[in-house]
Amino acid sequence: MSGAGAGNASAGTAAAAYGLERDQALELYRCMVLIRRFEDAVQTLFQRGEVPGTTHLCTGQEAVATGVASVLGPEDRVAGTYRGHGHALSLGVDPQALLEEMLGRASGVCQGRAGSMNVIDLKSRLIGCFGIVGGSIAAATGAALALKRTGGVGVAYFGDGATNQGYFHECLNFAKVLNLPVLYVCENNLYGEFTPMELVTAGEIRQRAETLQLPATTIFGNDLWAVREAAGAAVERARAGGGPQFLEALTYRFVGHSRSDPGAYRKPGELDAWRERDPLKLTRAGILERYDADEATLDEVDGEVERQIEAMIAAGLAAPFPTPGPVSEFKE
Repeated sequence: MSGAGAGNASAGTAAAAYGLERDQALELYRCMVLIRRFEDAVQTLFQRGEVPGTTHLCTGQEAVATGVASVLGPEDRVAGTYRGHGHALSLGVDPQALLEEMLGRASGVCQGRAGSMNVIDLKSRLIGCFGIVGGSIAAATGAALALKRTGGVGVAYFGDGATNQGYFHECLNFAKVLNLPVLYVCENNLYGEFTPMELVTAGEIRQRAETLQLPATTIFGNDLWAVREAAGAAVERARAGGGPQFLEALTYRFVGHSRSDPGAYRKPGELDAWRERDPLKLTRAGILERYDADEATLDEVDGEVERQIEAMIAAGLAAPFPTPGPVSEFKE
């Protein structure tokens, strides 16, 4: 399957095939819109000088986090990257508290001390976002050691550049030898910071996992339905004792690597071509095809999120900054 509009099944058949009823599909669309608008808000606030430190946005990659999170259970644990706002929101991290964390406020999810790159929210199953390239791979692998005894699955998100790090090879080998329940999700957005993947990465990324005999799949990561289907199968295998699984999601970030990157290195026409495959557009099309919904229904979701974001910004800017002193203990 490629593209959100793949297949011509009736709405009822499609709902059964994907395990989603209409309202559930709309909720996943809402999650993707929330991630997109949240990132837009962070960018705007950063440009106004309200967000300290730096930011790395996942604009354009919303379907990956949303699709994977939709098949996880309460017993699973997730490690995200420094581009992890979408990872957090898809798991149910309070968007208000997450925005206030970006703003460095005491009411932030980490009391204003983590900033954009290092968010942790254990009650939402997020064991951390990691500024170190590949750090999420090691964290999820370690978590899987414990999860093997509890029936949970560890999930690691990472970019294509992380597959050239020692973490990647060591952890996949370790996980395979110990048959750990872990899903490795490579968000291949074609660039490692400012460098095109093909200039620094030999061979196919998926084949690196296959060499270690991990079940591995490459999918179009802007297709929510394809992500959900592949991730669901991989998580089910890992949970049933099938060992580590590997998923390469081909996607694209519509923004630069970080706040100071205008993306001048992109090939002519590349960004425009990927915008035609915007995951929000594809998900809208998929819902309209598969479910009893119309454009007005989806527009209403868009409007609700816009109003939510506006209220979040106002509340966040009014929230207090932390006072000097020790950080309160984080509890799950």
